[in-house]
Amino acid sequence: MKITVISVGKIKEKYFTGAIDEYAKRLGKYCSLNLIEVPDEKAPETLSEKEMEQIKEREGERILSKIKESQYVITLEIKGAQLTSEGLSEKMAALGLEGNSDVVFIIGGSLGLAESVMRRSNFALSFSKMTFPHQMMKVVLLEQVYRGFRIMRGEPYHK
Repeated sequence: MKITVISVGKIKEKYFTGAIDEYAKRLGKYCSLNLIEVPDEKAPETLSEKEMEQIKEREGERILSKIKESQYVITLEIKGAQLTSEGLSEKMAALGLEGNSDVVFIIGGSLGLAESVMRRSNFALSFSKMTFPHQMMKVVLLEQVYRGFRIMRGEPYHK
């Protein structure tokens, strides 16, 4: 299986990059992993609704330019489906059986995802109704994908 994670913004904090690198290394045993960061738009503290949408659309264009037509897209959205770790593992296994072995996970920027990106999504996934920094979400996502592969293969992993 090929897993691509597209995220908005560059991760600079060493404690996040260290965790990302660790899970990327662990995932190498289970899949081909590609991590793509697209630049975020600089935005002032106060924005009008229209300005927010314009920023999301510019970021969205960058995201969409990295996706192939044949890829199965999972967006991380607050209003998406909430799955257990076992549920995510089952979803990934089912995708592979259905011939969707090239999966893209998308993590939006600080303002969220553009409408155009959400329309391209094949499945909206939510880790919580809470909002998390995209740097932290990348770590959590990679950990859950790793856990999903371990569950799929019946390998032990702490609960």
